[in-house]
Amino acid sequence: MGSLDGRVTIITGAGRGIGREHALFFAAEGAKVVVNDLGGDIHGEGGDRAPAQEVVDEILAMGGEAVANTDSVADFDGAKRLIDQAVETFGDLHVLVNNAGILRDGMLVNMNEADWDSVIAVHLKGHFCPTRHAASYWREQTKAGKEVNASIINTSSTSGVLGNVGQTNYGAAKAGIAAFSNICALELVRYGVRSNAITPMARTRLTEQTPGLDEMIKAPEDPSVFDAWAPENISPLIAYLGTTVCPFTGETFFVQGDVVARYQSYSIAEKITNDKERWTVAELIAAGPKLAPTGERRGGPAELGRMN
Repeated sequence: MGSLDGRVTIITGAGRGIGREHALFFAAEGAKVVVNDLGGDIHGEGGDRAPAQEVVDEILAMGGEAVANTDSVADFDGAKRLIDQAVETFGDLHVLVNNAGILRDGMLVNMNEADWDSVIAVHLKGHFCPTRHAASYWREQTKAGKEVNASIINTSSTSGVLGNVGQTNYGAAKAGIAAFSNICALELVRYGVRSNAITPMARTRLTEQTPGLDEMIKAPEDPSVFDAWAPENISPLIAYLGTTVCPFTGETFFVQGDVVARYQSYSIAEKITNDKERWTVAELIAAGPKLAPTGERRGGPAELGRMN
């Protein structure tokens, strides 16, 4: 018995990298998997059915159940076809893993409009479109009297939660995904749906292009040494979030190697008041320094990368 037996699961961007590992892991745990991948390059250009179908073939060869889908998750109608395919093929939908993404890194002063728009579209709109149609399906199931136990897992990034130079487009999209995931949790709980986000750190086509990570993420030469950057390290947490027994919703998790950590959401830190009087600029000049953080800022991507 697998932890995901019979759970119909859609995984976007599942033709390569982390998404591929998710698909194989979910299938090994008994899930029925829709492997979605447009088959484009890391910049979102081109298309190729082969990556998605190759993963499906691997799953079928191991005795699992899977089907390929090559619709763009950033296309509203295409995303509906993706949801419909899962239901029509396997009879239901239980888990949606939003994983598809691209990179078009560059410093803000050099970034062009197309690089901004394409990254926001694939990441942020590419999370919205499948989630919108999946949510509608689950709402209708609830209205029909069916008990729903569903899960959405969204893929944010440390670049969005903590920031990273050269990734204003990517970071903005990923920060939006974290907020989107939290609000989905608030809205969809009435339909039996949980929504969580992750910020994975692993070796993929995308992270190999991330400024400052190229040397850090190399696989160890000694095969006996634990590979903290192996993409397959991420999938067990995703599977756990997709089980029927997972209690979490509205959370964001960091995961790398053997480390899983829960982020603390935005909260008020230092505060000043003015005895129920409107502040003046002069008063803020005098009192404003009290808002400065009391300790050294910690927790950036490099710091998290050393947690294991």
